[in-house]
Amino acid sequence: MTLGTRFLRTVTAFGALALAAIVLAPLVGSTSISLRRVFDFSIPFGDNADAQIFFVARLPRTLAGAWVGACLAAAGVVFQGLLRNPLATPFTLGVSAGAALGAMLAITFDWALTAFGISAVPAASFAGSVAAVAIVYALAQARHRGLSTNVLLLAGVTLNAFLSAMILFVQYFADFADTYRTLRWLMGDLDVSSYEPLLASLPLGVLAFGAFAWLARPLNLLSLGPDSAESRGLNVAVAQRAAFFSASLATGAAVSVGGPIGFVGIVIPHLVRLLVGPDHRLVLPAAALFGGAFLVGCDLLARTLLAPVELPVGIITALIGGPFFLWLLIRNR
Repeated sequence: MTLGTRFLRTVTAFGALALAAIVLAPLVGSTSISLRRVFDFSIPFGDNADAQIFFVARLPRTLAGAWVGACLAAAGVVFQGLLRNPLATPFTLGVSAGAALGAMLAITFDWALTAFGISAVPAASFAGSVAAVAIVYALAQARHRGLSTNVLLLAGVTLNAFLSAMILFVQYFADFADTYRTLRWLMGDLDVSSYEPLLASLPLGVLAFGAFAWLARPLNLLSLGPDSAESRGLNVAVAQRAAFFSASLATGAAVSVGGPIGFVGIVIPHLVRLLVGPDHRLVLPAAALFGGAFLVGCDLLARTLLAPVELPVGIITALIGGPFFLWLLIRNR
């Protein structure tokens, strides 16, 4: 079977799964709705409760889940390929900690920003992730060629610890309401009731996915090691920098919308590799589509398991991803 045929079958299968999740999830919830009333435009929108539930409460949340899941899963694939570490995640290099610190500062000190329809918390979250990426990159940049992946990991782990301490320091001075709000955000939450956060993060994600499309073949070569990749004509320095910055950009875009939702970036890449093999030309698109469907499904469970109480979706992904992560550790011991 040729690569083109396998690619078409993979994208078709996982695309159908993602589409089914996006279409069906808004129809399910603690309050039943009628599709006929949802799309009955003869009824004024202000008087149509079914349309309000569908278009305001559920559809933005479903689209956010699909977008965030796709970004985190694809970023996980790229980070694992860049670091040649099957246990690497989008949050390994301090991106989530930087984003969390930025969001916490915005919540605690009541920063206000409404330019271009972007609120202060997502903007501060993305700014924090960018700052963390810049620090890690400055520490890991090698003088001669490429990036030192060992220093990259060490810098990321160290920065994670430092920023976590800063988060606790800021949280100590926050009042109870702000502490509860930040705690819920840190759990990972897709409580999105408008389309503005998605539209704000869309250009960043599109830029990252454009880089991912080019990175599929270089990641295959990087998996052989920098020396082997360079002997096959790959510019290792360019490929490593493109992988690092694009995956960090996708992670920052995802965290700014849904908070630091864990385990998606490690569970999905490994499940996809079990299904389609190790070729990144298949793994990257499949992981993005499957990641979107997976997070939409997890959010559906978060909305319905204890209805009418809604759980943060990060709790569901942790309950699934925690045992899976331990299984990976035992399997790769």
